[in-house]
Amino acid sequence: MAALTTNVVPLTGLRFDNLLTAAAGGGDDCATGAGVLLVVSNGDASPHTVTLATPETVDGDLAVADRAVVVAAGAEAVIPVTSRYRNPSTGRCAITYDGVTSVTVAVVRVATS
Repeated sequence: MAALTTNVVPLTGLRFDNLLTAAAGGGDDCATGAGVLLVVSNGDASPHTVTLATPETVDGDLAVADRAVVVAAGAEAVIPVTSRYRNPSTGRCAITYDGVTSVTVAVVRVATS
């Protein structure tokens, strides 16, 4: 699992296409919180599913379902990575992919106020 670096977006804006890195076959992890976004670019001819693990439970034992986002072939997606996805043991969000062929990712954090 690769640890993705969080890139802070300054008030002047941020070019992110040069920040994209190959998605790791074993998954990635990233910071969580307000204003944190996972940018996914799928250059493949097939759609890919990106899954953010949700370690939360309610009523003591009911697991909250993981967030699965389908990124269409040749498309991009921006996924909020709120604190809901924070793993209490690592402090980070675990991300998996159904395939990583031509999938690149970046994490950016924008100001919330």
